Amino acid sequence: MVSHAAAERVELVRALQSVPPGAPTLCEGWTALDLAAHLVARERRPDSGPGLIVPALAWWTDRVRAGYARRPYPELIDLVASGPPRTSFFAVPGVDAALNFVEFLVHTEDVRRAQPEWEPRDLDPELREAVWSGLRRQGRLYFRRSPVGVVLVRPDGAELTFGPRDADPGTRVRLTGEPAELLLLATGRRRHARVTVDGDPDAVRRFEDAHLGL
Repeated sequence: MVSHAAAERVELVRALQSVPPGAPTLCEGWTALDLAAHLVARERRPDSGPGLIVPALAWWTDRVRAGYARRPYPELIDLVASGPPRTSFFAVPGVDAALNFVEFLVHTEDVRRAQPEWEPRDLDPELREAVWSGLRRQGRLYFRRSPVGVVLVRPDGAELTFGPRDADPGTRVRLTGEPAELLLLATGRRRHARVTVDGDPDAVRRFEDAHLGL
């Protein structure tokens, strides 16, 4: 059975192939070439990973990514498509499936939604459930900087609640949308996520000002 991460790797490669290397993405300051270089460095140069989280090490991460970005764009896409080498942490059984699903889904949309006239993909029910399960596990992390409580609501009415433990239910914001749209909002892509935000006006304003994501 093909994992969700493997399936999204295919979609990500397809998205990268559909645009030129200089095409914009939703990752601020990154072209499609830069994003491809990031993906290759992430799987093939684990020493560059800490800089994605620790600001003091970002210079090294940028240097490694820039090195890959000097390679031809088709070569980088082929490296993304081929997956991690056997020496990579991501080649350990189960790691790719566990850590790459959300990464690839979000970056696929980073490419697609930076282009004109994009439309959401019609994800199959199993994939939507996988995204919802991921939100259940990681939502507290995604929304940790929200100053108000957050209720995620998908079209069938299922809900997940995150945010300050002492949040007044009356001041929580309700975010309604498909699981993938909610994930994009949760990872800081608010302007390109088709999500309806409802609630007390002041709570909505404070939520909209919050920096979400990892």
